[in-house]
Amino acid sequence: MIGTGGRSVPAPCAAVRAALLLATLALPACHGRPPTIVPPPPTAPRINELRQNIATILAAPTLARGTWGVLVKSLSNDETLFALNAHKLMMPASTQKVLTLAVAADQLGWDFSYRTSVLTVGKIDDGVLKGDLLIVGFGDPTTFDDWAGSASSLFHEWAVVLKRIGIQKVEGRVIGDDSAFDDEGLGAGWAWDDLAASYATSVGALQFNQNTARLVITPSAPGEPAHIQVTPEAAHLTVLNRTTTGAGGPLTVRPIPRSPTIEVDGAVAPSSERILRNVSVPNPTIYFVNAVRDGLIQNGIEVDGPATDIDDLPAPLDRSNAAIYIEAFSNGLASVGVPMMKMSQNLYAETLLKTIGLQMSGVGSTAAGRAVLDSTLADWGVAAGEALEVDGSGLSRYNLVTPDALAIVLRHVYQDERLRDPFIATLPRAGVDGTLEDRMKGTPAADNLRAKTGSFSNARSVAGYLRTADGEPLEVVIMANNYGASPRVIDDATDAILVALAKFSRR
Repeated sequence: MIGTGGRSVPAPCAAVRAALLLATLALPACHGRPPTIVPPPPTAPRINELRQNIATILAAPTLARGTWGVLVKSLSNDETLFALNAHKLMMPASTQKVLTLAVAADQLGWDFSYRTSVLTVGKIDDGVLKGDLLIVGFGDPTTFDDWAGSASSLFHEWAVVLKRIGIQKVEGRVIGDDSAFDDEGLGAGWAWDDLAASYATSVGALQFNQNTARLVITPSAPGEPAHIQVTPEAAHLTVLNRTTTGAGGPLTVRPIPRSPTIEVDGAVAPSSERILRNVSVPNPTIYFVNAVRDGLIQNGIEVDGPATDIDDLPAPLDRSNAAIYIEAFSNGLASVGVPMMKMSQNLYAETLLKTIGLQMSGVGSTAAGRAVLDSTLADWGVAAGEALEVDGSGLSRYNLVTPDALAIVLRHVYQDERLRDPFIATLPRAGVDGTLEDRMKGTPAADNLRAKTGSFSNARSVAGYLRTADGEPLEVVIMANNYGASPRVIDDATDAILVALAKFSRR
């Protein structure tokens, strides 16, 4: 049979086969009617040229020791334009967030928002709450203060409401109820030396300032330790100050495992301006209720008792006379997804994975969220063993995903009108914003590529969408692992591939 543009026609008589192939002559004596002979489509050489171009980029000697996984497919006709190791498991780094947000949007909806409740537990008598103030959280990661060290701006409205119902003083405690989530704040496979960093903070059902505090470091007299201030004070961090004021040297911030202590080492030049370092806070619940307590006091409400984690109470709290007076709601998931993807906010992704578990199974744990993730990806066509998720953000070195699995999710999102536009709006734009702001400027990929990036030691990746010079929509997954080269070399090779795709034309 001879293929003719997707159809097949009977083979011609042997006596004229050569003439048919050379001159495409009709043979009515053999067929009864002339067959239609369509020449090979002119696009094939263009695709071969594209493939050779990409192969040449990846053949650079500086990339020889690494492992690459690349998959490029047309979203118009599902044609594969380039594939390399498409079914090889690789560490995705933060492109893991593509899976987390896609499944969250599918299961929760783009309008989903987080709730935080403020309850009184006790009677209100002559302006005094004869009991405790209870804060119940369900994971809202967007509760912010400014960095001025004061919670007054955030909790001013809460104080106004409490005063309106007659509370001028809280005789008891400010208690944080974080029981909506489990107490596993850190992810499996997170590097221990990341744990002091603001991108590796614990996750909880009550969260404040992205569970991050700031170190403000300023020089003192030569030879003396630098001054280090923690702000806001509600973080209650202990700083082991090993710095000195003297000839410059890099500052190192390390966690002290299993403690609220941060070690700071290095030299600060006497002429240095203040140095700012954002660090993680290990107990989000205590951080939140400390900030609430401080904010209420600063807004004129006296609080006698301490800030307390509900897990530390000696006995279960009696809620028989509890009353809800404040219900605070976050923006919807479509808004929450923007910093999560554009700025690669790990806390948002980890919170979202636990939220999926809580909302879909009643269990606010990473394991419950993973179960929903796995079943949803299977429904979308991701084969068993092609996506081995451990966390929601990609911070874990244990995550393993194939380029094909990421591509299937990208295609599903693109083809689902409920998911597509809000999802694409969360993605960084090459040369414009987010983690792609400084890449591919002045090229055909600029403000064209919309993609999630991923990066940590020995793993870099990009997964998203772009259009060719013809306007053809493509899905693109590029992953590099265990390369040994500098991150800049890997990014340059990745960007060269993306620019080549943006320039590609079938004509």
